[in-house]
Parts: sequence; structure tokens; C-alpha cells
Amino acid sequence: MVIPSVIAPVAAASAAAAGATAATSPFANVFTQAIQQAEQFQKNADASINRFVSGEGEEIHQVALATQEANLSFQMFMQVRNKVVAAYQQVMQMQV
Repeated sequence: MVIPSVIAPVAAASAAAAGATAATSPFANVFTQAIQQAEQFQKNADASINRFVSGEGEEIHQVALATQEANLSFQMFMQVRNKVVAAYQQVMQMQV
């Protein structure tokens, strides 16, 4: 199972936004690292699949583990993102 590559545009946008400001916040750094880690898991899974398909000695269980690891990493990242968005929406709805 290959995860859709929706992380790359988000990573590019966050990198551009991070480059736009001279001082980045610790939250931005953590968020960027989380995106990069999820993207790295996906790249590892893609490489594992390619090695298996090309017959380079990759075992099927290694491919399954790599794809599941990428899938779980992506799902966890999306849940954290959803919580951050929900918290932001709650803060924006507060009366001043």
C-alpha cells in the first residue's frame, strides 16, 4: 500500500514560510521535523517496494513492515495536525 504523497506540498509550503521569517518558533521546528520524518518513512517504503519489484533481494515481510510503518507515521501525523487545527479553531472562536 502506497500512501498518497500529500506531505511534500505541505513540507514545501512550511519550508517557504519558515524561510520567510528570520526567527522560527520551536513549534514550527517540531512541525517541520514531523513532516520530514513522515516523508522519510514514505521514501523508505517506496525504496523497499522498488527493491522488491526489481528483485534485489528484498523480502516481502520487509516491504510490508516498511509500508505499514509509513502508513502509521502518516496517520499519526494527520491526527496531530487535526488536533492542532481544532485547537486553533477553538482559540479563534474565543471572545476577547
